[in-house]
Amino acid sequence: MVANVTQMLVEEHRLILRMIALVEQNTKRMEEGRFRDWQFFLDAVDFIRNYADRFHHAKEEEVLFVALVENGMPAKNSPIEAMQLEHDQGRALVRSLEEAASLALAGASGHIPAIAAGAKGYAALLRGHIDKEDTILYPLAERLLPAEVRQSLLAAYARAEAERPQLEEKYHQLVKNYEQQTAD
Repeated sequence: MVANVTQMLVEEHRLILRMIALVEQNTKRMEEGRFRDWQFFLDAVDFIRNYADRFHHAKEEEVLFVALVENGMPAKNSPIEAMQLEHDQGRALVRSLEEAASLALAGASGHIPAIAAGAKGYAALLRGHIDKEDTILYPLAERLLPAEVRQSLLAAYARAEAERPQLEEKYHQLVKNYEQQTAD
């Protein structure tokens, strides 16, 4: 049986998409004047930075993408370069979201348009990004990567997870808590 080296990443996408749905929902409510929980947006930034970026994107950038290049995929003018560019675009949107939400939390007014722009921009970028990874890049990786490198990729993912114990549980709980709040 050949190990699937992208299934774990696809599953992580599901939690990221749940947070994106919350961001979209609360941004809409904020624009309608029905939501002013600025801490939510800062918690979303924390989730994005620590779960989506340092945990999930790190596995892609430091493990999967490296293995793909080592096994014949070009690093430039390729799906890898496109995905890394989108990771960087996402980081810029998250910085602007964090800045605006921090100012709003501190009591400054007039930051709703900036919060909305950062939140909507990030959500749209990530929805498209995840779709491309799940439907194009990951299936390509499953076809391209030889059986002999797959166990080392899975071991590298496991090491990345071991470096951040309880991180997944923390962010699963964060998302679950906010989903329960919006359901109430």
